[in-house]
Amino acid sequence: MNLVYGELSNLGERIKAIQPSGSIGIITDQNVAEYYLESCAESLRTFGYKLSYYVISPGEESKNGEVYLSILNSMARDELTRTDGIVALGGGVVGDLAGFCAATYLRGINIYQVPTSLLAMVDSSIGGKTGIDLEAGKNLAGAFHMPSLIYQDQSLLATLPEEELLNGMAEIIKCGILTGGDFFEMLIPKEDDMDIPLDEMIKKSAELKLDIVSRDPLDKGERQLLNFGHTFGHAIEKLSDYEIKHGFAVAMGMALITEISHERGWCDGDTRDAIIGILDTWGYDMEIPYSMEEMIEVIRVDKKRKGDSIDLIIPYGIGDCRITRIPIDELHE
Repeated sequence: MNLVYGELSNLGERIKAIQPSGSIGIITDQNVAEYYLESCAESLRTFGYKLSYYVISPGEESKNGEVYLSILNSMARDELTRTDGIVALGGGVVGDLAGFCAATYLRGINIYQVPTSLLAMVDSSIGGKTGIDLEAGKNLAGAFHMPSLIYQDQSLLATLPEEELLNGMAEIIKCGILTGGDFFEMLIPKEDDMDIPLDEMIKKSAELKLDIVSRDPLDKGERQLLNFGHTFGHAIEKLSDYEIKHGFAVAMGMALITEISHERGWCDGDTRDAIIGILDTWGYDMEIPYSMEEMIEVIRVDKKRKGDSIDLIIPYGIGDCRITRIPIDELHE
């Protein structure tokens, strides 16, 4: 994977080195299009690409089979070929959907990820996981399709509301817990220094994911550590009909699995207090509005399930999280 930092106006130049000519389809949502679609298109026009546009409604509700097939049919009408590509200009929903379109159209064309949200910059644009939601759960239809380019322009975050920054910050906190050391310490706001090094946090999180994905691209082992907080988090998202955003649900999931780890004696009180404390400091609500029984029913169709068991990521310490296989019927305990 090719992760590059730069300005949106230089996107065309970067893509030129990968795809010298042809057509590019831009998939984005209505909110992002208002701010950045024309700048993106102008950068590509400069290098002579023929452009097509696919603008979806914002939000998780657009990540479904109907929208997916509509885009594929439009791509076919626009006569995109196997040597052409797709730019995913947006957050996680756009990136997942556009990546799945690119993975399955003509059995695979180039995907260029241009994340516009903090969540997408540190997580969903990296690693090649693409997909759409089914009625039973999130991302149950999908494919691995590595991006030909991940192009990050952190100035695009300037138009994000504070809620969306917090939505992405949960994934950065997750990376800090997995890594420990100076990375975790960086995430603790200092009373006498409110200048948060967000750019450095983004780079550290992105590099951590890139490093892990390079060793385990198909999510067979080590990469599962990146699911810390996600099993319960995805269940919370589904039960809320996606009214609870991904990062806030993952924060709840991290808090819950940390409490379980402490109760079982897997982590000590200092670890528990550090994880709960940093989530609280950043302002996350850790009260889960659903019962364990409700969450387990959703987890039964989680894509990470393996037979009658599921792999959970258990924190034993800051910088020490472990993959633990647990029978689903024992989750109540």
